[in-house]
Amino acid sequence: MSVFVLVHGAWHGGWCWDRVRPLLESEGHRVFTPTLTGLAERAHLLTRDVNLSTHIRDVVDLIVDEDLHDVVLVGHSYAGQVISGVVRHVRDRLRHVAYLDANFPLDGETGLEAGLAYDLKTWADQGGDGWRIPVPKPVKGSLMGVAEPSDVQWLLTRLTDHPLATFEEQVSLDPDDPFPIPGSYIRCTTRGMRRAGPERNAERVQRMGWPVMEIETGHDVMITEPERTAEFLLQAAS
Repeated sequence: MSVFVLVHGAWHGGWCWDRVRPLLESEGHRVFTPTLTGLAERAHLLTRDVNLSTHIRDVVDLIVDEDLHDVVLVGHSYAGQVISGVVRHVRDRLRHVAYLDANFPLDGETGLEAGLAYDLKTWADQGGDGWRIPVPKPVKGSLMGVAEPSDVQWLLTRLTDHPLATFEEQVSLDPDDPFPIPGSYIRCTTRGMRRAGPERNAERVQRMGWPVMEIETGHDVMITEPERTAEFLLQAAS
């Protein structure tokens, strides 16, 4: 049995793993899908003071409070920043780190340096009082790489504003050994297209000798391809 901690990206919540979680649990694994402070059902906690450190503490506290060991720690999108920071605090409790089309930062980098397609600061200035990033709107019927109309509507009813400070804070890694445990990466190609951020991040991972799996799907791979996502995570756990 493995222990999975699945960390969602910006605007999302623990709900986004609803299609992946039962696939892992059906194989006998324990699965935790925390919602980060200020998002989804915890949106009432959203303030301008919620930053990357807040979200790192969310995950570290879960792992420590639940006394989890041999954890496969998974981060989607923005949560690449989060799980990278978590490693420094609980490395002895982790077995593997898996990045799903996620930021893969170097020490001192911010989420704004991740090659994002969005101008997050402008969004926050225009629609979020300068500190909240409003939920993105669908473009040509697609949202986060999700195109199925029912899935897009499902997203729109659950996504919530995200604190800009989480993208502005630099991640702090161990300068001597920033990635001390094995890892792997999923890169979503969005129907064969390549995007600068995930492509750069995947190249960083490959230089470390970690495996990279490419899936031709949209960014929210846990929604569009839950079976393949679960397969990837089970491979990571083994």
